[in-house]
Amino acid sequence: MRRSYGQYCGLARALEIVGERWALLIVRDLLVGPRRFSQLQQGLPRIPSNVLTSRLKELEAHGVVRRQPLPRPAGGMAYELTERGRQLEPVVLSLGRWGAQLLGQPRPDEILTSDALVMALRTAYQPTQPHPPTTYEVRVGDLVAHAVTGPDGLVAAAGPAADPDLVIDTDLTLRALLTGELAPADALADGSVRLSGDPALLTRFIETFQIGNR
Repeated sequence: MRRSYGQYCGLARALEIVGERWALLIVRDLLVGPRRFSQLQQGLPRIPSNVLTSRLKELEAHGVVRRQPLPRPAGGMAYELTERGRQLEPVVLSLGRWGAQLLGQPRPDEILTSDALVMALRTAYQPTQPHPPTTYEVRVGDLVAHAVTGPDGLVAAAGPAADPDLVIDTDLTLRALLTGELAPADALADGSVRLSGDPALLTRFIETFQIGNR
């Protein structure tokens, strides 16, 4: 049975499609790139298999997600966003910015995933004064992502950078650094942030990826 709010309203219609639990987190991970069913499970470890199956079917039925064959030698099928699905990116980023300011300290059962780290960088990104292309590698525990900023905007992806200008090795302290709750000098002094490369770029990184102050 189709869920309905009984409202002739664009927001109500959107929520009927992506307002169910887990739906927007599936979209978040697919904004990073196509994912197999097993990869979506890995990125959302608390989602029951039957719920993931249901959400994917619903999103596919509404033209948000589609299945595509993977090229050889990988083979198999992967889920990816359609053009309509990719139109949700500014919505996901805006909600992420709003929620990031409410995070506080992580709860005991909360984890950070690779896709969530990439989307956190996209969420926090705000263009600053023009500067040459700069490559950052961000390590949060065992997770690694990289971001390239410059005149053409931002490119962020999982994995290490080929030739980073600055490597930032930290933990979930990263959020406090980007919200301004923790000063860079204090983070470096107490060892919660470790750098490799040009340390002067840390200030640019914080200015470029700050949370709030928008």
